[in-house]
Amino acid sequence: MIRATDISRRVFLASGSALVMGVAFKAAFDAGAEAAQNPPPFEPNAFVSISADNTVTLTMARVEMGQGIYTALAQLIAEELEVPLTQVRFAHAPPDAARYGNPRTGGGQITGGSNSIMGAWEPMRLAGATARVMLVQAAALTWKVPEHECIAREGSVFHIPTKRQLRYGELTLRAARLPMPRGAALKPPQSFKIVGKPVKRIDAPGKVNGTAVYGIDARQPGLRFAAVAASPVFGGKLAQVDSAAAMALPGVRQVVRIANAVAVVADHTWAARQGLAALKMTWDEGANARLSTADVFADLEKGLERSDAGLAQSKGDAQAVIAQASQRITSTYHSPFLAHAALEPINCTVQISPDGCDIWVGTQAPVRAREAAARGSGLPTEKVRVHNHLIGGGFGRRLEADYIEQSAALAREIEGPVQFIWSREEDLQHDIPRPAYVDRLSATLDGQGRPLAITHRVVGSSIVARVAPPLFRDGVDRDAVEAGLGPYEWPATRLDFVRQEPMPSMATGWWRGVGPTHNGFVIEGFVDELALAARQDPVAYRLSLLPAGARARTVLELAAEKAAWQRPLAPAKVAGDRRGKGVAVMHAFGSYLAVVAEVTVDAAGEIRVDRLVCAIDCGMVVNPDTVKAQIDGGALFGVSAALWGEITIEAGRVVQSNFHDYRLLRLAEAPRVEVHIVASQAAPGGVGEPGTSAAIPAVANAVAAATGQRLRALPLRVPKA
Repeated sequence: MIRATDISRRVFLASGSALVMGVAFKAAFDAGAEAAQNPPPFEPNAFVSISADNTVTLTMARVEMGQGIYTALAQLIAEELEVPLTQVRFAHAPPDAARYGNPRTGGGQITGGSNSIMGAWEPMRLAGATARVMLVQAAALTWKVPEHECIAREGSVFHIPTKRQLRYGELTLRAARLPMPRGAALKPPQSFKIVGKPVKRIDAPGKVNGTAVYGIDARQPGLRFAAVAASPVFGGKLAQVDSAAAMALPGVRQVVRIANAVAVVADHTWAARQGLAALKMTWDEGANARLSTADVFADLEKGLERSDAGLAQSKGDAQAVIAQASQRITSTYHSPFLAHAALEPINCTVQISPDGCDIWVGTQAPVRAREAAARGSGLPTEKVRVHNHLIGGGFGRRLEADYIEQSAALAREIEGPVQFIWSREEDLQHDIPRPAYVDRLSATLDGQGRPLAITHRVVGSSIVARVAPPLFRDGVDRDAVEAGLGPYEWPATRLDFVRQEPMPSMATGWWRGVGPTHNGFVIEGFVDELALAARQDPVAYRLSLLPAGARARTVLELAAEKAAWQRPLAPAKVAGDRRGKGVAVMHAFGSYLAVVAEVTVDAAGEIRVDRLVCAIDCGMVVNPDTVKAQIDGGALFGVSAALWGEITIEAGRVVQSNFHDYRLLRLAEAPRVEVHIVASQAAPGGVGEPGTSAAIPAVANAVAAATGQRLRALPLRVPKA
């Protein structure tokens, strides 16, 4: 059994400063007769609120964007609080990093990096357990009985000898007066009744019946709508705009502009879109007007030869071993810029009034959103109120707040609330994409085909250097190099990083994974190349690099077994089609995942992914249904990226504009996905991003097996047979 006194001070404090219970609320709860008639809710900490009618409201420190985190956090708290999930309601946390910060992100109040459960596993359970102890104490005092004769169950406290019962709501006043208990016991995993069980999502009913409210659904009295256009060229400025034709259209009310954007405000979205199309805009395209994707990759490739790389990882003298070898294998891989392409377009509703600025938005980073709105509106941060909502797709895009700052800046000239909505074209062409990378790997093998040494250089943009400069240390972006050597045991290694930004005015950002999404493709492709050079089976070769008992070995063996790796694929049904299997295994985001992909490549070079078999060890599981859904969805996200994902630049602007040229996997194209979960007592890992990171290389390796051609650039393009 784990006791609160055994939990580190850091974990305890990270669960919210309001866990200092009973003190801040005492005066409010001693308000006399009026308070007795209308008692305030019992709020023992930043996450739990219990009202007199027995409603339990859980304030969600992370943001729900389809990944099931609201349900998982509710399971953690409800397990220890002893309430059924049907009794639980949820509320979005306000911007407050002191109370709702994530210990896995240095205390920042952000949802990303697949670390929500890792950061919440102990703090959320502790929040529920401490509230439960206080309610049991309150019941014991009410009945004047020893605490050990009382038990909490199903939202009530029971006195075991007399079978008396008090609902939590009946105990709120007395519980609120109690001091914070010491030594609240956390349940051992074998006692879990909610955690680890496949429960239904608490946000699902609203999403099914249409009552769920996303950022784009925000509606305020007198709301108007704005369509936005920013400079099509990176770093460009708005030189002039003729708005006469737009203002003549029915429903158009106003045209507003800032240095690099213009918006048309109207009574409804269609009028705003029509008005924007009628504007005559002239842009100062600036210094980037001739930039192309070829220029970006030429600069990245120069980084392969630089001598100032930051050393991320080293073991032995890998460079010397390879230099002295008579035979070496060297490969260069290219990974493109990738867009987020979330189905809910970028949007932000703003109202600036004499008493401050209100924004209604779906954001993964509420504090960052508030700061951006303050910059845009020109108001102090304390005058900004953020009303967060459900998110219709984040993938890292809504960790950024550029669109919030832009909306607030434009709203300074608008009276009343206005909703800014980016078109799909604006969304894709002004995204903050995942960086493009160039990677070079070298290795040498002994006479039996075993590696003697490996080096890997990563060249690309540094998101960390832009977003959190103090974390960019010794020339290394730790995110960019994560999983850069895979989960394998190499005799000698060198992994280094060269920062090469595409241009000063082009920001790159987090995607559904960053380092692992490109490093998985690179290192797993290269391991396949080594296996081919050693004339060994790809699975057997990987197993030879993984020690007995390794978690990566366990998932690889399970995926290979479930996929019947040794059994040949059925012949292609169409003449000229080629079929193949590929495998990938990785350790990233605190989890271990192996994927086996089966593909068919037709004579025209079109790739169809037929099946994905996934095996994951993500430590202790909160909701197995969510794990399966996240690995399934993440893998399909990865298939889209592997087959078609690419943002290209011509004349300083993004070429792609909508789903006709930034293609996503359609329902009829989706492969069958199987997910197998390894039972584990290890600490929880992440599940939102591993599926994406492992599916990409598995598909690439399957295509190589089918065609005999190693494709070292994404997206995968097979020449016609």
